[in-house]
Amino acid sequence: MATSSSLSFFSSTIFFSNSNTLHSSKQQHQKQLIFKPKQQQFSIRSEAAVAAATIPILSFDGTEVGSTTLNLKSAPLDTARAVVHRGLTTDLRNQRRGTASTLTRAQVRGGGIKPYPQKKTGRARRGSNRTPLRPGGGVVFGPKPKDWSVKINKKEKRLAISTALSSATQNAIVVEEFDDKFEKPKTKEFIDLMRRWGLDPKEKSLFLMTEVSDNVILSSRNISTLKMLTPRTLNLFDILDSEKLVFTKSAVEFLNERYGNDDDDWEVVDEEEEDGGEVEESAESSE
Repeated sequence: MATSSSLSFFSSTIFFSNSNTLHSSKQQHQKQLIFKPKQQQFSIRSEAAVAAATIPILSFDGTEVGSTTLNLKSAPLDTARAVVHRGLTTDLRNQRRGTASTLTRAQVRGGGIKPYPQKKTGRARRGSNRTPLRPGGGVVFGPKPKDWSVKINKKEKRLAISTALSSATQNAIVVEEFDDKFEKPKTKEFIDLMRRWGLDPKEKSLFLMTEVSDNVILSSRNISTLKMLTPRTLNLFDILDSEKLVFTKSAVEFLNERYGNDDDDWEVVDEEEEDGGEVEESAESSE
């Protein structure tokens, strides 16, 4: 397998333009500080030569019982960072509700009468108590309800997720189905299971399962560093924010089928999604 190179979003040439003008080292350092985020930096390791990755399969006891192949479609090295960044920013923008709203001086109740005469008081002239200069007055240039959502193509979003998954295969493991292993909710048993698989409960980890039983959900929900996702809730932010990825066998089959390296499969998925939308619309119209 080809050696993967680590690329960071915020050290990319996408954010820092390579102009021919001469700048001092102090100005360049200040520009980098402006764009450097305070939160954890996400990294994308894109493999240009080999897209498939071999991942070991671990049993419930933690022993290796085999291996499987995760063959996902990945964006080229020169565009991988941009595709994933666009998918991430789109998801974050679409999560904003945009309901923040303030009142201007015309919308605040009261203030219709002049508080005191214009002259002969020795005070500054004032026409209303609801001026933005006084407490209880209106807000100047305050936020108003706004739609922050942006559109992204289905194939572009799917390519961003598959690129992020394929870049994190070095920190991924595949486990056997363990839904029926928990007879009752027990967080301590789930932590012991994570340690048998070589996972640190203090590190952020993501579990992707096609079906999650109630006992597994109750056993893992008190672990703040763990994300239990299904194909329906799989998202780009949690993939990039996790240090370890854990897939079940059925989840690997889903990923290879959904985000596989075959372009024909992507066409079939798009047709199924369109057909499903038409069926839903026809059902709503019939009602």
